[in-house]
Amino acid sequence: MRLLANRPSPLFITCVIVPTIAAMLYFGLFASDIYVSEARFVVRSPSKAAVTSLGQVLGGAGLGGGATEESNAVVEYLESRAALTDADKDKLLTRAYSAGTVSRFDRFGGLLPANLERFFDYYLGKVEVEPDTTTQVLHLSVSAFAPNDARAINERLLEQSEALVNRLSTRARSDAVDAAQDDARAAQTRARDAAVRLAAYRNRAGIIDPEKEAEARLQGISKLEDELASARTQLQQMESFTPEASQIPYLRTQVASLQREIARRRLGVAGGRNSLSAAAARYQVLLLDSELAAKNLAATLVSLQDAHAEARRKRAYVERIAPPSLPDYPIRPRRLGGIVAVFVLGLLAWGILTVLLAGVREHREG
Repeated sequence: MRLLANRPSPLFITCVIVPTIAAMLYFGLFASDIYVSEARFVVRSPSKAAVTSLGQVLGGAGLGGGATEESNAVVEYLESRAALTDADKDKLLTRAYSAGTVSRFDRFGGLLPANLERFFDYYLGKVEVEPDTTTQVLHLSVSAFAPNDARAINERLLEQSEALVNRLSTRARSDAVDAAQDDARAAQTRARDAAVRLAAYRNRAGIIDPEKEAEARLQGISKLEDELASARTQLQQMESFTPEASQIPYLRTQVASLQREIARRRLGVAGGRNSLSAAAARYQVLLLDSELAAKNLAATLVSLQDAHAEARRKRAYVERIAPPSLPDYPIRPRRLGGIVAVFVLGLLAWGILTVLLAGVREHREG
């Protein structure tokens, strides 16, 4: 009777003994050793200021500040299906996690059918990326069932992260520079076309600068007007004092000739269809186009220089602080800790269920 009274209850056996024995069997006989390779790196960019102590140290060494956007992109990439696909192109991960030497309970495809969705979930359980918001350092940990596999996968993911940062950096720089180069080429074309149109008009009109040409012609007209005034004065004096002088017809002819020449030259300056004033209007339009095109070209060249400088500032790269390690001891699973955890959780479950069942019995008896 005492033996029967000391026998554990079925609930205790179910909640505590059976799970604990199962945990002892799994952790003692079936669980495979897990090696963890760790790497630490930071994504740096000269355009970002170093604000942390580590950043200040690295900045003092000419490494610039952390690139937050690129760091976030690396974290998102390492936790994506693209990272798994890129890293497993030569089946490195498939061989490491599906090896026959690994326990059926631990390897990929051991108990459940293998497919890409399950492999991605399995991959997320083996790769950890932890960004440190204080130092902006990324911690990359990879778990595998062999030390060389853990380091090889970690190295592969780190190389892919470097390639990603290089692509993002190159894309950011090329986008800014390409747009500025397109604007500069378009401005050069407009400036060249405006200059060609202005030169063609000068050749067609036979003048270099209508304003200067008009100024020169007006000076000539002014001289002719002076000569005309002098000739008229001489003519008036002779007609008044020596009306029979033989020079009077000559002076009259000279006055008439000067008047015709002045009228002809004035018509060439303004009033006629081919006058300088008509040519100046078209010339001013072409000259204004040429000057605006030249100023626009100068502005776009300055923008191109700024784009090159900005591109240099946008250069980002991965700086390895600690390369992928080669573990020499399996730190997982924590076998004794796992068994004790299962035992404690079983006790908690058994206690909770015992209290609940006692309450139910009291409720029925009451």
